[in-house]
Amino acid sequence: MNTEDRIYQEALSVATMYYYQGLTTEAIAREMNFSRPKVSRLLSHARSSGMVEIKIVNVQKALSPLERQIRDTFGLDAVHIVPAPELMGEVVWLERVARYTANYLNSVLSGGDILAIAWGTTISEIASNLIPHRVPELRVVQLNGSGNTFTPDNRYAANILHHFAQNYEANVMLFPVPTFFDYRETKAAMWQERSIRRIIDLQQEASVLLYSIGSVNAGVPSHVYSTGYLDPEDMEELEREQVIGDLATVFFREDGSWDDIPLNSRASGPPLSLYRKARRAICVVSGRNKVPGLRAALKARLMSELILDEPTARLLCRSGDCGEVEQ
Repeated sequence: MNTEDRIYQEALSVATMYYYQGLTTEAIAREMNFSRPKVSRLLSHARSSGMVEIKIVNVQKALSPLERQIRDTFGLDAVHIVPAPELMGEVVWLERVARYTANYLNSVLSGGDILAIAWGTTISEIASNLIPHRVPELRVVQLNGSGNTFTPDNRYAANILHHFAQNYEANVMLFPVPTFFDYRETKAAMWQERSIRRIIDLQQEASVLLYSIGSVNAGVPSHVYSTGYLDPEDMEELEREQVIGDLATVFFREDGSWDDIPLNSRASGPPLSLYRKARRAICVVSGRNKVPGLRAALKARLMSELILDEPTARLLCRSGDCGEVEQ
């Protein structure tokens, strides 16, 4: 038996004894003649490899007062607030939100679904925390192009999409176009090509959308603003247009308006109307500076489901947008 097979069998035995037989790590160590640290490592391997799937069932469908207030105020189908200590900082907040989302997706996706993904810092962190789980006939499609002057090869988004595809044993459809075209006429011409139309049609048919709010000033910087996708002239235009955030590199203002922002006519992301009609539009947000954009997106009904960390949730409601939160 090679090393990989041996580790698999050991992890399987340890996981069976721990989860099915209710033995402690100390009892397992004695029975298998392992050290307790080795038992812990094997249990961790069993969870991270997808051998063990942990599912928390909220049998009473109970929401915290803060979750209920956000859900009811903004008319959402679901709100998930991830506990995180405020003093730990935004990097830790994002890590916890990403781990929660990675676990949650395994309970959301079903055979035959189309999962449309907007690449970026938050989604990249989720991709790094995915837990292997086969979803039959799942298709993964990229929501917006990711080529720019410096990285025309689409590598950043492709790596994220391939993580999802490998994790779920899914087919992947990349979107090999620039994030922003130089000319709106070029985009209009490209959108007539059958190969591009096929991807756009898949985006429109997606049963699950997964995305975050882009913010120029985020504590953990949004990828599109920090890596050369926007020229100084573009940034000046966004400031003139009073842009407060973006979804899949389509920009919007505080009042949720977006269709008359000039840069959007050159953007490769889908129209924001897509988020209102999708069966499940899951927005994942973490960080103080994303709150203004999140608030605008919520008021504009650009999501059906929200996952965010507790400090960000409290900041969202601190302005009074969520009314009086029960204690």
